Amino acid sequence: QVRLVESGGGLVQPGGSLRLSCAASGTISSVTAMAWYRQAPGKRRAWVARITSSGSITYADSLKGRFTISRDNTKNTVDLQMNSLEPEDTAVYYCAALRGGPVIYTINSWGQGTQVTVSS
Repeated sequence: QVRLVESGGGLVQPGGSLRLSCAASGTISSVTAMAWYRQAPGKRRAWVARITSSGSITYADSLKGRFTISRDNTKNTVDLQMNSLEPEDTAVYYCAALRGGPVIYTINSWGQGTQVTVSS
């Protein structure tokens, strides 16, 4: 079992930045990648970015250039730096531990989510 705890959400003005962090603990050896997802009000949960154990990174096309995912394997953390935030980025952001890959991944576990609100 992998336990994930997110932090760093909050209220930010349009154009601002936030950095989310996810700390993983437990049976991390089974995890092949970490990812961020988000769920806006009234919408389905959507994938944001993924980083594999070897450091390979992919982003949702619509977020390229504004969001940056990174990881610290020594601390078992994965971060999401979000810049130039827009009201449309308002959502609950979830960290996920993944298994499998490199083509198909399955969700091992979810974090509890952290609220990001972009508003003036």
